[in-house]
Amino acid sequence: MANDKDLLQVVRLLDDACREAGFFYVKGHGIAESLMKEVRDVTHKFFQLPYEEKLKIKMTPQNGYRGYQRLGENITNGKPDMQEAIDLIAEKKKHHSIMRLLNLVNMEILPNQWKELICDLSRKIMQGIALALGGPVDAFEGLLTLVNQDDDICALEVKNQSGEWIYAKPIPGTFVCNIGDMLKVWSNGIYQPTLHRVVNNSPRYRVSVAFFYESNFDAAIEPVEFCRERTGGVAKYEKVVYGEHLIKKVLNNFIK
Repeated sequence: MANDKDLLQVVRLLDDACREAGFFYVKGHGIAESLMKEVRDVTHKFFQLPYEEKLKIKMTPQNGYRGYQRLGENITNGKPDMQEAIDLIAEKKKHHSIMRLLNLVNMEILPNQWKELICDLSRKIMQGIALALGGPVDAFEGLLTLVNQDDDICALEVKNQSGEWIYAKPIPGTFVCNIGDMLKVWSNGIYQPTLHRVVNNSPRYRVSVAFFYESNFDAAIEPVEFCRERTGGVAKYEKVVYGEHLIKKVLNNFIK
């Protein structure tokens, strides 16, 4: 596998992108642009539902922080975000009411065809990142985000190495990939996460569909040996249990 010239080129590009930016575009991924648009259209359709309908699946601690996130409910740096959202996580029977409402707007494409395709793409990117770091292809579980954003509104910004905020301009048919903070731990600091934000100056509302390709809840994340060897032999970060890290982030975002 690692002898394939095309693969090696992709691995080098991944390494450069993760080192220099922490954010990058993914193209030529095999997911039809028409399906990407369909997913965004379905998402638009959900947010166009009456407020009372969306509240039927409002996010609560009891439903595992799944469901509809009201305007201003998410907190960043102590300030409410002016956004609506819907969070879908692996469903349990007691949370099936969420899926029943979503079926009214054909949201079944998200947990079926869409999920299968985007999981496969995320897995391939993680395999490429493992090779880029000099490890075996299956060294890492999932820890990245793929964003399918509206292609006619420029709002997502990332902070470059010079400290400037620059737009991640929408490019039709591409995903924006964010490697996240746990890969920083796994790579022992070789790859660093990038600050990002959304500033929508358009008079129209914008939709993005973010897919979080995550590790197992009880996975222990710590610098792997082949990355420690490349960075002086000493672990720069302590072991983190992914689920504990995730819960802390959720509580910081939603508990005032």
